[in-house]
Amino acid sequence: MGSAARVGWVDASAGIAGDMLLGALVDAGASLAVAQAAVDAVIPAGVRLVASEVARAGLRATKVDVETLLADHPHRSWRTIQELLRRAELAEPVRAAALAVFARLARAEGRVHGVPAEEVHFHEVGAWDSIADVVGVCAALDDLGVTRLTAGPVALGSGRARAAHGDIPVPVPAVLELAAGWRVLAGGAGTGELATPTGMALVTALAEECGELPPLLLERVGVGAGTRDTPGRPNVVRVVIGRADLSTAVTAEVVLEANVDDLDPRLWPGVLTALLEAGASDAWLTPILMKKGRPAHTLQVLAPPERVAALRELVFEQTSTIGVRETPVGKVALARTWVRCAVLGEEGLPVKVAHRDGVVVRATPEFEDVAALAARRGLPVGTVLTAAVAAAVARGLVPGAALPADHGERG
Repeated sequence: MGSAARVGWVDASAGIAGDMLLGALVDAGASLAVAQAAVDAVIPAGVRLVASEVARAGLRATKVDVETLLADHPHRSWRTIQELLRRAELAEPVRAAALAVFARLARAEGRVHGVPAEEVHFHEVGAWDSIADVVGVCAALDDLGVTRLTAGPVALGSGRARAAHGDIPVPVPAVLELAAGWRVLAGGAGTGELATPTGMALVTALAEECGELPPLLLERVGVGAGTRDTPGRPNVVRVVIGRADLSTAVTAEVVLEANVDDLDPRLWPGVLTALLEAGASDAWLTPILMKKGRPAHTLQVLAPPERVAALRELVFEQTSTIGVRETPVGKVALARTWVRCAVLGEEGLPVKVAHRDGVVVRATPEFEDVAALAARRGLPVGTVLTAAVAAAVARGLVPGAALPADHGERG
């Protein structure tokens, strides 16, 4: 990703709903086909996503409608939705994010109705359109390459609303549960529901924090429309996407830890791979001795704040632990980019370059590519690695040198 990471900020000052956020992401350039494919993987041939350009109080926006392709869609429990998501052929970050959103919804609905989360039947939330909204949004964020999401205060609305359980106050109880710890406001003149449980769960499960627009190099803006067109008050969600320089910034991360003494050791490589594919910054094992001299491992996962919930769920799913420790930490990461070098007559071997203020700090040939070249040539890996290091030096990739103009994404 070069010297910057792609970040997104959600403007929910007019409210938030799943279809509004999906519309904003599609308007910002996310592929509707990618979102549709992800939804189809969970509920095959169940719904169709249709995008159109509309106006809300004079502002242009994209409206995404979820059209049913079936005569009837049953209400679904959290346990059923969990199974659908786990069986679906989804990119791991998309699956993990969707599981985190629905897990947050289940906990909120369970508290509202006084039942365990696993027994919650979502009614409106578990309907086909909300599954489409949640999975579609998670797939759209992944398609845009957004690695960090924040959001502003959320307008919740006021008055009364009709729901499956009858006439209820706005903000509805589940929205208030989900909004705990978030900055909220009623949201202007008039009455009505401005934030839905699905929309609130998406924001609070996926966004790292509630705050103002962060410093970034702005790349895209997306505007997503709600169903109502209220005069004098655009019923829209906006998404701002750009890149933030991380070359010297201290970023907040969380270390997840678990001591495990009863997992088949052959499973650990797959566990680490799954965690990294789900968005962990790093994941590793440390051999330890537990009480009574039992050999074990400490699993440690370095997690961006917006991935903590999803990665925690993955640790419980992939290992036998019954508890996870969480420790906030700060991380300073040098900017990284790639420069291709000619090695042993072959062009394009990628060398990873850490840099600061346009100056090379460290250059390292990518080991997997070195090993692949060694296999193709029938040479020892060490021989090819030595040649790759020499090629990087010849290319000028040494500490203190200026970063070459042709650096960029690995591709």
